[in-house]
Amino acid sequence: MAASTARRTVLAAQGFNDPAHTKVTMRTLDRALTRTGVLQIDSVNVMQRAHYLPLFSRLGPYDTALLHRAAEKRPRRLVEYWAHVAAYMPVELWPAMRHRMLGYRERGHAWSGEAGRPALADALLVEVERRGAATARELDPATGRPRDQWGWNWSETKKALEYLFLSGELAVARRNGAFERVYDLPERVLPAAVLDAPDLDAPEAARTLVRRAAISSGVATEASLRDYFRMGARETRAAVHELVEEGALEPVRVEGWQRLAYRHVAAATPRRIRTAALLSPFDPLVWERARTEDLFGFRYRIEIYVPAHKRVHGYYVLPFLLDDAIVARVDLKADRATGRLLARAAWAEPGVDTGRVAAALAEQLWAAARWLGLDALEVEPRGDLAPALAAAVPAAVPAAVPVPDPSAV
Repeated sequence: MAASTARRTVLAAQGFNDPAHTKVTMRTLDRALTRTGVLQIDSVNVMQRAHYLPLFSRLGPYDTALLHRAAEKRPRRLVEYWAHVAAYMPVELWPAMRHRMLGYRERGHAWSGEAGRPALADALLVEVERRGAATARELDPATGRPRDQWGWNWSETKKALEYLFLSGELAVARRNGAFERVYDLPERVLPAAVLDAPDLDAPEAARTLVRRAAISSGVATEASLRDYFRMGARETRAAVHELVEEGALEPVRVEGWQRLAYRHVAAATPRRIRTAALLSPFDPLVWERARTEDLFGFRYRIEIYVPAHKRVHGYYVLPFLLDDAIVARVDLKADRATGRLLARAAWAEPGVDTGRVAAALAEQLWAAARWLGLDALEVEPRGDLAPALAAAVPAAVPAAVPVPDPSAV
């Protein structure tokens, strides 16, 4: 398979070839969620939180209340779990995660603070059942969650709640305004049909997850399929073998890739891709960095935790996808106090048409700014693409700022 064919197949599987809708509705959102399969959750809010951005990349400006409705209201479509890492996943994958939950229930987890079942677990279950959905702070008012050490110095209550969340004995009803998990009993969060679905044994669960990963990936190596839901090597290898035997996957050699790949038999390969999209660092298209290099020849590292003087491209850098290539990267910050979207740096990939790239990127930056409720776009003079981008920004100013339509929810 030619590398360009693999790229188009992957981009179509991820939803970048779907027709644009003038009004983003829940049906449109459902289509995009079916493509991505999961939405990684991350607390960094320099531009916008990670789980909102992949939908913007595929749908353009949309009302984020749609995502809240899908994840928090009946009929609930999404639920948070440790699926990729912390992520929203379709509720129908809950039964496929039960074997994972059982493993946490039996052995505990390093983040829950101790091996096995925490002493507080049963008491917390009783308290949540009695009072309803609650955060760790609300369940532990005496100490709360200490704020030092990047917020990871958890109280014993928080540790036990995380154990109950990982083991499936509690579910996440929502995130509050402080981005804290609000825990509740699964029967008050998930649809009854999901809770009543029969358990899948470990091999069945592995096949389900690899199949879903393959549908969202289009073409992927075994390692990439494993990474999508953070599975074990042995269970992934067995599931891939069985899906090949079943006829759901076909082995393919992709030009330039060192490892054997697998194509989902229903994957479409359009003749061309026409898209322009800013990509979150946690977008499923680029979250596995080795796959990003295989697909696009694009070396990407997130530099949030790198000291400022050692950063190459910036703090919160988003790749820019134009048609079937990643052509640039831009370091973005939403300066909400002044109403500006700041492009702190902009860099072009070698050999691109900088004029075309700058014009398309300027349009996407204005779309992002108005989606975020910001009035201005400012390009700072850092990076080889910054001069062309700054020159393109005035011509790309939108005629009007559209307001998301609440009736679409």
